[in-house]
Amino acid sequence: MSPFSGMHRQPGPRKGREPASTGRRRAAAWLAGTAAVAPLFLRWAAGGHALATELQETLALPKPRPAGSLSLEGAVHARRSVREFAAGPVALAEAAQLLWAAQGVTDGSRWRRRAAPSAGALYPLELALLAGRVRDLAPGVYRYLPRDHALRPGLAGDLRDALAIAALGQSWIAKAGCVLVLAAVYGRCTGKYGKRGEQYVHMEVGHAAQNVYLQARALGLGTTMVGAFRDRQVQRLLGFEADEVPLGLLPVGRLR
Repeated sequence: MSPFSGMHRQPGPRKGREPASTGRRRAAAWLAGTAAVAPLFLRWAAGGHALATELQETLALPKPRPAGSLSLEGAVHARRSVREFAAGPVALAEAAQLLWAAQGVTDGSRWRRRAAPSAGALYPLELALLAGRVRDLAPGVYRYLPRDHALRPGLAGDLRDALAIAALGQSWIAKAGCVLVLAAVYGRCTGKYGKRGEQYVHMEVGHAAQNVYLQARALGLGTTMVGAFRDRQVQRLLGFEADEVPLGLLPVGRLR
């Protein structure tokens, strides 16, 4: 059972914390002799981070802004994949805006339509925020709750280095202020559309990611969609359920 149990199921009992030594042993197993990621692992392990599983109260986010200073055309024209970031933190309001652009609710009707289109309005995507350097937000993993525009805390601690290890040693990921992680529960689509629903899920994750790209550029931030990672490692690290399959990472930081 993950710390996010109850996000789309009935809430379960709270768990205790895993010992820090257990978390470090788990990360060590991930290395599997890959020398390229050793510096990342050593830096992360030295911090003594535990894989915390105690849930806390939800955190309300700053309200999203439906209009900004950069036009849609300007954002499309300026969009680039960015892997080098300036040192400054990402503001909480900026992280909130990015989450809203990816999966936020954009109308008050009973359908609760979201920013990204979804086949049959089934919304198979789950969105997590891995915070490292986000102003006014403690480092850790948070689940985004679209209907409430809020965060539910999950795993505690700065896990950017550990995520970079799971992403095949891409060290630039650890320098992002935060990482948006898109996962999918395929059954929400395949239950209605059969195997064809898998394609609809993949379309939807592309829609959401492009929204993040454009919103990031409008905020003076940069990002890149990352698909090269070990699925199970990312799933365990972020506390996803067994049926929540990670599909993409979006590290976000200030433009240089």
